[in-house]
Amino acid sequence: MSENNQEEFPLSKEKSVKGTRRLAREKVLQIILSYDISENSVEELFDHIYHRLFNFGDDEDEERNEKGFLRPEQIFEMEADVPIRWKDEDIEFGKDLIEKVLQKREYLNELIEEFAKNWELERIAVIDRILVQMAITELEEFPEIPPKVSINESIEIAKKYSTDKSRSFINGILDSIMKKLKSEGKINKSGRGLKE
Repeated sequence: MSENNQEEFPLSKEKSVKGTRRLAREKVLQIILSYDISENSVEELFDHIYHRLFNFGDDEDEERNEKGFLRPEQIFEMEADVPIRWKDEDIEFGKDLIEKVLQKREYLNELIEEFAKNWELERIAVIDRILVQMAITELEEFPEIPPKVSINESIEIAKKYSTDKSRSFINGILDSIMKKLKSEGKINKSGRGLKE
C-alpha cells in the first residue's frame, strides 16, 4: 500500500471495543464481499476494514467549521470511528480464513449447489453464500474450532447482516454439508474442536 496517500481514518480517542472471534468473522465477511464487488486487493481491504486505514486521495478542504462552534478535536471525536483492539491471533485467524475461502471458492460453490435444493448459486443471497463458504472452510481447515461454533456463528452473523429467512437456510444447508463432510472424513477436529 502506498504510504503517501494513506492516512488513518479518524479513530475515537475516548472509546474502543475489544476484538473478538465474532467480530473477526464479520470483518472477513465484509472483506470477501468487498473483494467480490470492487477492484481492490485483499490486502488493501484488510487494512481498510480490519484496521480502519482509508485512502482519501487529495486532502479535504479544511475550511469546515468556519463559525468555530466546536473545536477541531471535538469534531474529530464526533466523526471518529470506534477503534478495535485486536489480539494477534484474531488478526491471523481473519487472514487465514480469507485466504482459505478464496483458494477453495470453486469447491465451496459446488458443495453449496449440491445441497441448495432447487436454488441456483446466483439466486442465493450473496451474504448467505459467503457465510456458508466461511463455515465450510472452518469445518475443514480449522481443527481447533468446534463444528457447532462455526455453524452458530454463521447463523448469528446472518441475523445481523442478512434476511429473516437466512438463518434457516444457513442452518439447513450447513447441517447437510457437515454430515457429508463427516462421512467423507473431511472434518478432523482436535483440542477444543473435539467438543460439539
